[in-house]
Amino acid sequence: MNAFYNDAIRFIYVTIKVKWTVSTDLLRNARYNKGTAFTKDERSKFGLTSRLPPVVETLEQQLQRSYDQYKRLGDSLQKHVYLSDVFDTNQTLFYALVTRHLPEMYPIIYTPTESQAIKQYSKIYRYPNGCYLDIEHNDPEYMKEQFAEFGKPGDIQYIVITDSEGILGIGDQGIGGILISVAKGHLMTLCSGLDPNRFLPIVLDVGTNNKDHREDPKYLGLRKDRVHGEEYGRFLENVIHSVKETFPNAFIHFEDFGRSDAKPVLDRYSPKLPCFNDDIQGTGVVTLAAIFSAIRLTKSKLNEQKFVIVGAGTAGVGIADRIVSSMVKEGITREEARDKIYLLDKQGLILDKHADRATEGQKPYLKKGSVFADQSSSDEVDLETTVSTVHPTALIGVSGQAGIFSENIVREMSKHTKQPIIFPLSNPTDLMEAKPSDLNEWTDGKGLIASGSPVPPVKRNGKDYYISQCNNAFIYPSVGVAAVLSECKTLTEEMLSSAADGLASTPRSLFKSDDSLLPDLTNVREVSRHVKFAILKQALAENNCADYVPREDEALKKWIKQTEWNAEYAEYE
Repeated sequence: MNAFYNDAIRFIYVTIKVKWTVSTDLLRNARYNKGTAFTKDERSKFGLTSRLPPVVETLEQQLQRSYDQYKRLGDSLQKHVYLSDVFDTNQTLFYALVTRHLPEMYPIIYTPTESQAIKQYSKIYRYPNGCYLDIEHNDPEYMKEQFAEFGKPGDIQYIVITDSEGILGIGDQGIGGILISVAKGHLMTLCSGLDPNRFLPIVLDVGTNNKDHREDPKYLGLRKDRVHGEEYGRFLENVIHSVKETFPNAFIHFEDFGRSDAKPVLDRYSPKLPCFNDDIQGTGVVTLAAIFSAIRLTKSKLNEQKFVIVGAGTAGVGIADRIVSSMVKEGITREEARDKIYLLDKQGLILDKHADRATEGQKPYLKKGSVFADQSSSDEVDLETTVSTVHPTALIGVSGQAGIFSENIVREMSKHTKQPIIFPLSNPTDLMEAKPSDLNEWTDGKGLIASGSPVPPVKRNGKDYYISQCNNAFIYPSVGVAAVLSECKTLTEEMLSSAADGLASTPRSLFKSDDSLLPDLTNVREVSRHVKFAILKQALAENNCADYVPREDEALKKWIKQTEWNAEYAEYE
């Protein structure tokens, strides 16, 4: 009798304990939590009844309450923190909310507010955001153990890795760079339907040269100078090796590496495994797509353009390389294409005499200083001299130098081309090379303008002219998901070119207006399907694709849509 009694008590105890564990897991795990949307049956089944208010809500009702709370917050950074809290507690609600209000919330979860959050990461920290690896634990076995905590080999499909040195507009941010990896993951899901549970954001903490962070007692990263050279190379090699050992099919996205490392890292790994650098390749592809749209409006050809690119870091060189590749496809030599591109850094035009300071990516674009000797009274050639000498048809800024596209420069450019193409792409907004409204005025309404950050429309000929955002969100989520779907061995140049073609040929019905250069962010999922289709068609043509990918166009389009993750509550058994 006593044995039976003890077994019964043990059964009751274990049942209560398991039920309590399930209930707390469901409420505390953002992946599974439904909050007030748990049904009465689910509440009873999983011991949730007393843990929640009695009213059962729909996702729609939750969205309304969350949006009301969001709207009551006046400060952009407060809104960012609020949305982060929603994500940390209820993943489905977060993605449903941002999807519903994407054009409004995009600047909050990404550029420009994300920059503020990254800079203040250690001050606003509330919850761990992904995987943190530091160079003081440079051991592959340790790394594999850490990665294993995030899932089994098939669980992780997409990984964003940053070392935080070259975050656009704000530079070296150390440990705070984890938020750029997190934000990229959010956009992978929002824009292209990646299952957020198959994504892993990683920050590599190799120290920081940001003195403000190192001296801040609240700073959460390593308080040491940033490591470069052989030690850095060994650390990165161990990270990549451990990633591929643990998640062999994962696509790797390199983000915001510094100019001295970004291209060498991409060149080292891109021939070996499926990987991508958004700053080099994504920025280049989306900018090229905007250029395609612009030259279509001007009824000209790409190889007829002359480009001045201000900012010779990873983004500037990436744009230049992408333009060159496309010009070569049009039939001119690589040397002829490079001759049409003029790169400037903070000192001015990069000349042949600067070869010793130029990066490997910049060296193919060095210009002969003798050509500018009569126009410049100094040893350096500034932007104004370059524009007045070269007479460019396109002026692109990724410099982080606010206002560098002055009225004199823009008016001088406009004298020599009927419809100047001008893209001030630096972000956040206060680092733009020029305000689009000023560019519109200085070009007498003839400028073809795209910006890096979202801006309000400007008046042109009595009507609103919508400034297209030259937004990597139109490209890298599509490239990444297409790579995941295809299981490609490597991401080829031809696949990237097809992404630019796919974006530029998006149906005009998805654009804000007839003269917009890029589609409207409101339609980003549909735009992404169009771009993914173009990439997958190229992968199929290259035989760089898994056997299960449909070969027929209509079947492929249908399959692309079916593979998307959507923010909907599941029923729990």
